[in-house]
Amino acid sequence: MVTDVHVHVYPEDLVRDQESISLKEPHFDLLTHNKVHKWGTAEDLIKRMDETGVDQSWIFGFAFKDMGLCRLCNDYVIEAVKRWPDRLKGMAVVPPLHPEAEGEIARCHEAGLIGLGELFPQGQGLDLDDARQTWRMVGACHERDMVILIHTAEPVGHDYDGKGNVGPREAAEFCINHPEAKVIFAHWGGGLWLYESMPEMKKILANARYDTAAWPWLYGPEVLNAAFSLGVGHKILYGSDWPILGYDRYLKLLEQTALSQSEISLVTGENARSFLQQTC
Repeated sequence: MVTDVHVHVYPEDLVRDQESISLKEPHFDLLTHNKVHKWGTAEDLIKRMDETGVDQSWIFGFAFKDMGLCRLCNDYVIEAVKRWPDRLKGMAVVPPLHPEAEGEIARCHEAGLIGLGELFPQGQGLDLDDARQTWRMVGACHERDMVILIHTAEPVGHDYDGKGNVGPREAAEFCINHPEAKVIFAHWGGGLWLYESMPEMKKILANARYDTAAWPWLYGPEVLNAAFSLGVGHKILYGSDWPILGYDRYLKLLEQTALSQSEISLVTGENARSFLQQTC
């Protein structure tokens, strides 16, 4: 069973109002006005899942600064999960510092969503390593056993739209501040997984996971071999960043690794399902 934990879906309102929204949401403007961006609805996703053999997707909208736009995305995700309950699991987006964030998290949990994300710390004005800014959000999720998915990026290498300045240091500090959080750091955690070879970091990162979103643009196939060699293969979750990339691109990389089929199955689904069932 293939599970994709990093999937964006967009209500038609965002496509229609892209230009007006961009005027007040700089991060949305940046990420939707470039050569790699693609739009995708829930209907488009289900069709693509059927074509490529993906069994389940964890979906979310765009993490805006504006609560109203976040609610628009959340309502769309809630309805999509109701339509395809066996194929989709939903995550909510909120501006973490907004006074109504806790209430929106509670509302979305009651509607059946499993987590929060993908959050954009830089785009939403959140200092991920500042516990004063994150404790309410984490507490609201921890009380409900909800997963938090956070955008991170590598502090070296080429620049790209939306890369941001939140990397392994900030992600590690988040885990130091919130050992109770069930957190997925997107885009291989910006390399944070490598530091699990340090005994103290292995303890600090016990509840952290890392998704593979944008892998074809960042690393070669050997990175997954290295993760298994380091003993963190059980913490790598397949995430595509659909609709920008799809499962077919990742299969090409997986086929070039030195891993067994059972190890590949961990990454493409079993790890995600185990993490969701884990209680912190």
